[in-house]
Amino acid sequence: MQYPFIPPQKRKPLIWPDKKRLVVQVTLNLEYWDMLKDTDSPYYAGGPAVIPDPIPGRILDVPNFSWREYGQRVGIWRILDTFDAIGVPASCTLNAKLGLERKDIVDAIIKRGWELVAHNYEQGDLLTNYQEDIEAEEELILRALNTYNEIVGKSAKGWLSSSLRSTPNTPEILAKNGISFLCDFMNDEQPYLMQTNHGPLVSIPYSVEINDFTFFHRRGMSTTSALEVLKEQFDQLYSESASTGKIMSVGLHPHVSGHPYRIRAIREFLEYANSYSDVWWATREQVADWYLKNHDSHINQ
Repeated sequence: MQYPFIPPQKRKPLIWPDKKRLVVQVTLNLEYWDMLKDTDSPYYAGGPAVIPDPIPGRILDVPNFSWREYGQRVGIWRILDTFDAIGVPASCTLNAKLGLERKDIVDAIIKRGWELVAHNYEQGDLLTNYQEDIEAEEELILRALNTYNEIVGKSAKGWLSSSLRSTPNTPEILAKNGISFLCDFMNDEQPYLMQTNHGPLVSIPYSVEINDFTFFHRRGMSTTSALEVLKEQFDQLYSESASTGKIMSVGLHPHVSGHPYRIRAIREFLEYANSYSDVWWATREQVADWYLKNHDSHINQ
Protein backbone atom coordinates (compact mmCIF):
# COMPACT_ATOMS: atom_id res chain seq x y z
CA MET A 1 0.00 0.00 0.00
CA GLN A 2 1.22 3.47 -0.91
CA TYR A 3 -0.30 6.93 -0.82
CA PRO A 4 1.09 10.31 -1.87
CA PHE A 5 2.14 13.24 0.26
CA ILE A 6 0.52 16.22 -1.43
CA PRO A 7 0.04 19.36 0.71
CA PRO A 8 -3.23 21.28 0.42
CA GLN A 9 -1.78 24.12 -1.64
CA LYS A 10 -0.83 21.65 -4.39
CA ARG A 11 -4.34 20.18 -4.62
CA LYS A 12 -7.14 21.44 -6.79
CA PRO A 13 -10.36 22.58 -5.11
CA LEU A 14 -12.54 19.71 -3.99
CA ILE A 15 -16.08 20.46 -5.16
CA TRP A 16 -18.72 18.31 -3.51
CA PRO A 17 -21.97 17.50 -5.40
CA ASP A 18 -24.90 19.94 -5.38
CA LYS A 19 -22.72 22.83 -4.17
CA LYS A 20 -22.32 21.29 -0.72
CA ARG A 21 -19.40 22.68 1.26
CA LEU A 22 -18.74 20.52 4.29
CA VAL A 23 -19.35 16.81 4.84
CA VAL A 24 -20.35 16.08 8.43
CA GLN A 25 -20.01 12.44 9.45
CA VAL A 26 -21.00 11.58 13.00
CA THR A 27 -19.95 8.01 13.70
CA LEU A 28 -21.73 5.77 16.17
CA ASN A 29 -19.36 2.93 17.00
CA LEU A 30 -21.45 -0.19 17.56
CA GLU A 31 -18.98 -2.41 19.35
CA TYR A 32 -19.03 -5.73 21.18
CA TRP A 33 -16.73 -6.98 23.94
CA ASP A 34 -16.54 -10.54 25.17
CA MET A 35 -17.17 -10.88 28.88
CA LEU A 36 -13.95 -12.91 29.28
CA LYS A 37 -10.74 -13.21 27.25
CA ASP A 38 -8.36 -16.15 27.52
CA THR A 39 -5.38 -13.96 28.34
CA ASP A 40 -3.36 -12.81 31.31
CA SER A 41 -3.12 -9.32 29.79
CA PRO A 42 -5.62 -6.58 30.70
CA TYR A 43 -8.61 -6.42 28.40
CA TYR A 44 -9.48 -2.78 27.82
CA ALA A 45 -9.73 -2.64 24.04
CA GLY A 46 -11.78 0.21 22.68
CA GLY A 47 -10.81 3.06 24.95
CA PRO A 48 -9.73 3.78 28.52
CA ALA A 49 -11.20 1.72 31.32
CA VAL A 50 -13.75 3.41 33.54
CA ILE A 51 -12.03 1.80 36.54
CA PRO A 52 -8.32 1.70 35.74
CA ASP A 53 -7.07 -1.10 38.03
CA PRO A 54 -5.93 -3.73 35.49
CA ILE A 55 -6.85 -7.38 35.91
CA PRO A 56 -6.29 -10.26 33.48
CA GLY A 57 -8.83 -10.71 30.72
CA ARG A 58 -9.63 -14.23 31.94
CA ILE A 59 -11.05 -12.74 35.18
CA LEU A 60 -14.47 -11.13 34.99
CA ASP A 61 -14.19 -7.34 35.21
CA VAL A 62 -17.78 -6.45 36.11
CA PRO A 63 -17.45 -2.64 36.23
CA ASN A 64 -15.62 -2.30 32.92
CA PHE A 65 -17.76 -4.89 31.11
CA SER A 66 -21.07 -3.57 32.38
CA TRP A 67 -20.06 0.05 31.74
CA ARG A 68 -19.56 -0.80 28.09
CA GLU A 69 -22.75 -2.85 27.96
CA TYR A 70 -24.67 0.19 29.20
CA GLY A 71 -24.11 1.62 25.74
CA GLN A 72 -25.90 -1.35 24.18
CA ARG A 73 -28.73 -1.59 26.70
CA VAL A 74 -29.42 2.13 27.21
CA GLY A 75 -27.03 4.62 25.60
CA ILE A 76 -27.54 3.75 21.94
CA TRP A 77 -31.31 4.14 22.22
CA ARG A 78 -31.00 7.62 23.73
CA ILE A 79 -28.63 8.59 20.93
CA LEU A 80 -30.96 7.19 18.24
CA ASP A 81 -33.85 9.19 19.69
CA THR A 82 -31.68 12.32 19.53
CA PHE A 83 -30.76 11.82 15.88
CA ASP A 84 -34.37 11.02 15.00
CA ALA A 85 -35.66 14.19 16.64
CA ILE A 86 -33.32 16.33 14.53
CA GLY A 87 -33.72 14.30 11.35
CA VAL A 88 -30.09 13.64 10.45
CA PRO A 89 -28.32 10.30 9.88
CA ALA A 90 -25.30 8.77 11.54
CA SER A 91 -22.60 6.67 9.90
CA CYS A 92 -22.30 3.58 12.08
CA THR A 93 -19.44 1.14 12.46
CA LEU A 94 -20.23 -2.46 13.36
CA ASN A 95 -18.34 -5.18 15.16
CA ALA A 96 -19.75 -8.23 13.41
CA LYS A 97 -20.29 -10.06 16.68
CA LEU A 98 -22.61 -7.32 17.90
CA GLY A 99 -24.87 -8.26 15.00
CA LEU A 100 -25.01 -11.80 16.33
CA GLU A 101 -25.43 -10.95 20.01
CA ARG A 102 -27.33 -7.62 19.91
CA LYS A 103 -29.35 -7.90 16.70
CA ASP A 104 -31.96 -5.36 17.85
CA ILE A 105 -29.36 -2.61 17.51
CA VAL A 106 -28.45 -3.57 13.95
CA ASP A 107 -32.11 -3.88 13.02
CA ALA A 108 -32.72 -0.35 14.33
CA ILE A 109 -29.94 1.02 12.12
CA ILE A 110 -31.12 -0.89 9.05
CA LYS A 111 -34.68 0.34 9.62
CA ARG A 112 -33.39 3.94 9.51
CA GLY A 113 -31.43 3.30 6.32
CA TRP A 114 -28.17 4.39 7.92
CA GLU A 115 -24.72 3.28 6.88
CA LEU A 116 -22.98 0.35 8.56
CA VAL A 117 -19.20 0.16 8.12
CA ALA A 118 -17.42 -3.10 8.97
CA HIS A 119 -15.46 -2.66 12.22
CA ASN A 120 -13.70 -5.98 12.79
CA TYR A 121 -15.30 -9.07 14.35
CA GLU A 122 -14.98 -8.33 18.07
CA GLN A 123 -13.58 -5.13 19.50
CA GLY A 124 -10.76 -6.67 21.52
CA ASP A 125 -9.26 -8.90 18.82
CA LEU A 126 -7.00 -6.29 17.23
CA LEU A 127 -5.53 -6.81 13.77
CA THR A 128 -2.13 -5.87 15.17
CA ASN A 129 -2.14 -9.23 16.97
CA TYR A 130 -1.63 -10.74 13.49
CA GLN A 131 0.88 -8.41 11.86
CA GLU A 132 3.38 -11.22 11.41
CA ASP A 133 0.77 -13.67 10.10
CA ILE A 134 -1.00 -12.29 7.04
CA GLU A 135 -3.10 -15.44 6.59
CA ALA A 136 -4.45 -15.19 10.13
CA GLU A 137 -5.21 -11.51 9.66
CA GLU A 138 -7.08 -12.21 6.44
CA GLU A 139 -8.98 -15.03 8.16
CA LEU A 140 -10.14 -12.63 10.88
CA ILE A 141 -11.13 -9.95 8.35
CA LEU A 142 -13.07 -12.48 6.28
CA ARG A 143 -14.83 -13.73 9.40
CA ALA A 144 -15.96 -10.17 10.08
CA LEU A 145 -16.99 -9.51 6.47
CA ASN A 146 -18.86 -12.80 6.07
CA THR A 147 -20.75 -12.28 9.33
CA TYR A 148 -21.54 -8.69 8.31
CA ASN A 149 -23.02 -10.02 5.06
CA GLU A 150 -25.19 -12.50 6.95
CA ILE A 151 -26.42 -9.91 9.45
CA VAL A 152 -26.86 -6.87 7.22
CA GLY A 153 -27.93 -8.71 4.07
CA LYS A 154 -25.32 -7.20 1.77
CA SER A 155 -21.56 -6.93 1.43
CA ALA A 156 -19.60 -4.33 3.39
CA LYS A 157 -18.01 -1.58 1.33
CA GLY A 158 -15.84 0.02 4.02
CA TRP A 159 -13.71 -0.82 7.04
CA LEU A 160 -12.62 0.76 10.32
CA SER A 161 -10.25 -1.38 12.38
CA SER A 162 -10.88 -1.90 16.09
CA SER A 163 -9.07 0.91 17.91
CA LEU A 164 -7.80 1.92 14.42
CA ARG A 165 -5.09 -0.71 14.88
CA SER A 166 -4.42 -2.07 11.41
CA THR A 167 -1.25 -3.49 9.90
CA PRO A 168 0.75 -2.80 6.72
CA ASN A 169 -1.09 -5.78 5.21
CA THR A 170 -4.62 -4.59 6.02
CA PRO A 171 -5.22 -2.33 2.99
CA GLU A 172 -4.09 -5.07 0.62
CA ILE A 173 -6.37 -7.64 2.28
CA LEU A 174 -9.33 -5.27 2.24
CA ALA A 175 -8.93 -4.28 -1.42
CA LYS A 176 -8.50 -7.93 -2.38
CA ASN A 177 -11.84 -8.70 -0.73
CA GLY A 178 -13.94 -5.97 -2.29
CA ILE A 179 -13.63 -3.13 0.23
CA SER A 180 -13.54 0.32 -1.39
CA PHE A 181 -12.71 2.60 1.55
CA LEU A 182 -10.68 2.56 4.76
CA CYS A 183 -11.12 4.88 7.75
CA ASP A 184 -8.06 4.09 9.90
CA PHE A 185 -5.81 6.92 8.70
CA MET A 186 -6.47 10.24 10.45
CA ASN A 187 -3.95 12.26 8.48
CA ASP A 188 -6.28 14.48 6.43
CA GLU A 189 -9.57 16.38 6.22
CA GLN A 190 -10.21 15.28 2.65
CA PRO A 191 -10.36 11.88 0.98
CA TYR A 192 -7.41 10.57 -1.01
CA LEU A 193 -6.47 7.36 -2.81
CA MET A 194 -4.37 4.56 -1.38
CA GLN A 195 -2.85 2.36 -4.06
CA THR A 196 -2.77 -1.39 -3.46
CA ASN A 197 -1.92 -4.39 -5.63
CA HIS A 198 -5.67 -5.01 -5.88
CA GLY A 199 -6.78 -1.54 -6.89
CA PRO A 200 -7.34 1.74 -5.05
CA LEU A 201 -8.86 2.30 -1.63
CA VAL A 202 -10.35 5.65 -0.68
CA SER A 203 -9.04 6.90 2.65
CA ILE A 204 -11.86 8.61 4.54
CA PRO A 205 -10.63 10.05 7.84
CA TYR A 206 -11.90 9.15 11.28
CA SER A 207 -10.91 11.29 14.28
CA VAL A 208 -9.70 10.67 17.82
CA GLU A 209 -9.42 14.44 18.36
CA ILE A 210 -13.12 15.08 17.76
CA ASN A 211 -14.17 12.07 19.73
CA ASP A 212 -16.14 11.55 22.92
CA PHE A 213 -13.43 9.37 24.49
CA THR A 214 -10.96 12.20 24.05
CA PHE A 215 -13.40 14.83 25.29
CA PHE A 216 -14.69 13.08 28.36
CA HIS A 217 -12.23 10.38 29.41
CA ARG A 218 -8.85 11.58 28.17
CA ARG A 219 -9.25 15.32 28.80
CA GLY A 220 -12.04 15.48 31.36
CA MET A 221 -14.19 17.99 29.48
CA SER A 222 -17.64 19.01 30.63
CA THR A 223 -20.66 18.63 28.36
CA THR A 224 -20.55 22.35 27.62
CA SER A 225 -16.82 22.28 26.83
CA ALA A 226 -17.30 19.36 24.43
CA LEU A 227 -20.08 21.25 22.65
CA GLU A 228 -17.81 24.27 22.30
CA VAL A 229 -15.08 22.14 20.73
CA LEU A 230 -17.54 20.61 18.27
CA LYS A 231 -18.73 24.03 17.20
CA GLU A 232 -15.20 25.41 16.93
CA GLN A 233 -14.20 22.51 14.70
CA PHE A 234 -17.28 22.96 12.54
CA ASP A 235 -16.88 26.72 12.19
CA GLN A 236 -13.26 26.55 11.08
CA LEU A 237 -13.82 23.73 8.60
CA TYR A 238 -16.92 25.43 7.26
CA SER A 239 -14.96 28.64 6.69
CA GLU A 240 -12.18 26.77 4.87
CA SER A 241 -14.71 24.83 2.80
CA ALA A 242 -15.66 28.02 0.95
CA SER A 243 -12.65 27.30 -1.28
CA THR A 244 -12.36 23.50 -1.08
CA GLY A 245 -14.59 20.79 0.36
CA LYS A 246 -13.72 19.30 3.74
CA ILE A 247 -14.88 16.46 5.99
CA MET A 248 -15.70 16.86 9.67
CA SER A 249 -15.51 13.52 11.44
CA VAL A 250 -17.04 13.06 14.91
CA GLY A 251 -16.51 9.78 16.76
CA LEU A 252 -19.06 8.71 19.38
CA HIS A 253 -19.49 5.64 21.58
CA PRO A 254 -22.89 4.80 23.10
CA HIS A 255 -21.39 3.94 26.51
CA VAL A 256 -19.76 7.39 26.62
CA SER A 257 -22.07 9.87 24.89
CA GLY A 258 -25.24 7.95 25.68
CA HIS A 259 -25.39 9.11 29.30
CA PRO A 260 -28.12 11.66 30.14
CA TYR A 261 -25.74 14.40 31.24
CA ARG A 262 -23.77 14.27 27.97
CA ILE A 263 -26.49 13.97 25.35
CA ARG A 264 -27.00 17.75 25.22
CA ALA A 265 -23.63 18.20 23.52
CA ILE A 266 -24.67 15.82 20.74
CA ARG A 267 -28.18 17.25 20.39
CA GLU A 268 -27.12 20.88 20.23
CA PHE A 269 -24.24 20.19 17.86
CA LEU A 270 -26.51 18.29 15.46
CA GLU A 271 -29.01 21.14 15.57
CA TYR A 272 -26.23 23.65 14.90
CA ALA A 273 -24.71 21.78 11.95
CA ASN A 274 -28.14 21.00 10.49
CA SER A 275 -28.99 24.70 10.38
CA TYR A 276 -26.56 25.04 7.43
CA SER A 277 -28.21 24.10 4.15
CA ASP A 278 -24.90 23.40 2.39
CA VAL A 279 -23.74 20.72 4.82
CA TRP A 280 -23.69 17.26 3.24
CA TRP A 281 -24.71 14.47 5.65
CA ALA A 282 -23.05 11.94 3.38
CA THR A 283 -22.31 8.34 4.13
CA ARG A 284 -18.74 7.22 3.78
CA GLU A 285 -19.80 5.01 0.92
CA GLN A 286 -21.30 8.00 -0.91
CA VAL A 287 -18.07 9.94 -0.46
CA ALA A 288 -15.94 6.99 -1.57
CA ASP A 289 -18.05 6.26 -4.66
CA TRP A 290 -18.01 9.92 -5.67
CA TYR A 291 -14.29 10.30 -5.05
CA LEU A 292 -13.34 7.23 -7.08
CA LYS A 293 -15.03 8.90 -10.05
CA ASN A 294 -13.72 12.42 -9.40
CA HIS A 295 -10.30 12.12 -7.73
CA ASP A 296 -8.43 13.29 -10.84
CA SER A 297 -10.05 16.70 -10.47
CA HIS A 298 -8.62 16.94 -6.95
CA ILE A 299 -5.25 15.18 -6.69
CA ASN A 300 -3.27 13.99 -9.69
CA GLN A 301 -1.02 11.25 -8.35
